[in-house]
Amino acid sequence: MAKKPRIVVIGAGMAGLTAANKLYTSTGSKDMFELFVVEGGDRIGGRINTSEFCGDRIEMGATWIHGIGGSPVHQIAEKINALESDQPWECMDGFCDEPTTVAEGGFELNASIVDPISTLFKNLMEFAQRNVNEESIVADATWCSRNGGNESVGAFLRRGLDAYWDSRKDFEELGSYGEWSRKLLEESVFAMLENTQRTYTSTGDLFDLDFEAESEYRMFPGEEITISQGYLSIIKYLSSALPPGVVQLDRKVDRIEWQPQDHHCRRHQRQVDDLRPVKIHFFDGSFMSADHVIVTVSLGVLKAGTCKDSGMLFSPPLPSYKTDAISRLGYGVVNKLFLQLSRNGNKKPEFPSLQMVFHRSESQLRHEKIPWWMRRTASLSPIYSNSSVLLSWFAGKEALELETLSDEEIINVVSTMVSSLLAKPHKEMKSENGSNGSCNGTGSEVRFVKVLKTKWGSDPLFLGSYSYVAVGSTGADFDTMAEPLPNSPTGVHHPLQILFAGEATHRTHYSTTHGAYFSGLREANRLLQHYHRVEA
Repeated sequence: MAKKPRIVVIGAGMAGLTAANKLYTSTGSKDMFELFVVEGGDRIGGRINTSEFCGDRIEMGATWIHGIGGSPVHQIAEKINALESDQPWECMDGFCDEPTTVAEGGFELNASIVDPISTLFKNLMEFAQRNVNEESIVADATWCSRNGGNESVGAFLRRGLDAYWDSRKDFEELGSYGEWSRKLLEESVFAMLENTQRTYTSTGDLFDLDFEAESEYRMFPGEEITISQGYLSIIKYLSSALPPGVVQLDRKVDRIEWQPQDHHCRRHQRQVDDLRPVKIHFFDGSFMSADHVIVTVSLGVLKAGTCKDSGMLFSPPLPSYKTDAISRLGYGVVNKLFLQLSRNGNKKPEFPSLQMVFHRSESQLRHEKIPWWMRRTASLSPIYSNSSVLLSWFAGKEALELETLSDEEIINVVSTMVSSLLAKPHKEMKSENGSNGSCNGTGSEVRFVKVLKTKWGSDPLFLGSYSYVAVGSTGADFDTMAEPLPNSPTGVHHPLQILFAGEATHRTHYSTTHGAYFSGLREANRLLQHYHRVEA
């Protein structure tokens, strides 16, 4: 009796479990394959990891459904009633519409200072994404023309800010604000917005983010929401269709041996014909053979696994066109920091949703106790209205630095910083219309008592958070990532040995859970079509 084709999915995250679910539940395919999902960690979910902190449901990884119109994640969440919960959850009331913006020195900035810069930044990003025309940014839009070559989003944004200043020759006459000049203040507000954008894209520096590719990224229409019962409810739904034993935890892959075209000698052809072409070696010394392997590990793991210094994941190595795409694409680190506010007796603490503006220059007067890694985070907000749990986002180098710090050090730094920002200012801050800026002073020290942080950068199973198009790369590199191996459809003795899925293999929905979902479906369908099991 002929052996059933054996399909091994590496990684039990969104992409891997979607692929396995599709392969197992498709009409007529349930008994056609031997199916396994091998996961290097001790849990399913990958970069989806719902947890709890101080009684509230939080997301350590993926947080948002990015648009509900047409999103498969939203459709599943509705189907399993995951959008309703009696327990409080992160961002249950959505985005905070009216944050309090406070500048270093304790000055609360009013709308006349913040709103023009926020509107400028929003319009610039929408132009980069081709959602608005040039004239809506500034009156003189000639600066939008490029000088050729690869431009970054960071360079584009800075040219836009310079053009804005050029169109407002009077800003030098608008006076100073404590130790702040008007121009320095506007630049620092702009930098705060850039820091928020870095967490959206996972790039450590927007000067590394490719401008041209921004227009290819796609969002679903409709509101962005979080999942009441946690993102993990989607993962559990996908895995629940699989029989016991299909998903195997704590099976970390060391090496994947495969057979590219003409790799084996003809005199060994008979022996090879009797074996499955792919051999997966695990760190515990065991191995598993397969006809097809769907690799869903992160781009960070692929980058490390194609670097000779850190050990090769594939044997023989992947072809150069594939490793070049892996090398060119960007992959960054974003971490979340949750903090619990100290209670004053039984009273639930009230805390504003803060946007934080820091001096950018070393030469400027600054609060010496605020370290560099804190100065590039943009916000600190309750995870929902009146929650005693606050959340701050970190990207790039400061996200990696956060992973190395003790809880005590983090508590001391953030408590000191927030207390200084919310203390009463020594000088009043006046806006251009003459009204006073004010401080949202608490009159007492703000103290945090407990913290929880993510560590995506140092986790060997992920080595970061999600992908982006770096300068020097293009959206076409995502298509290259998605190509199966061997890559020639004719003359290959064992086709489709290695297939690739995951958010970094989707050209228009990279960096998202729904992108990972679509990629898992794509590779499952590729195999179903190969075996002529195509559903109507």
